[in-house]
Amino acid sequence: MDTYTLLREFADSWALLVLTLIFIGVVLFAFRPGSRALHKDIANIPLRNDTLPQSGEDRARLAKDH
Repeated sequence: MDTYTLLREFADSWALLVLTLIFIGVVLFAFRPGSRALHKDIANIPLRNDTLPQSGEDRARLAKDH
């Protein structure tokens, strides 16, 4: 039995089973109970304003420095 045939048989049987189980595990992890708050928090990261907008003086000073 050559290497290609051996690897092909492995990919057709056990590797497919392992990858299917990994996929199911990832889906269950993503949709687990209690993760809704975490997902909402992560989804709002681009909308956060962690610092106040810069004043006109600060913008002028930064523009002068660069």
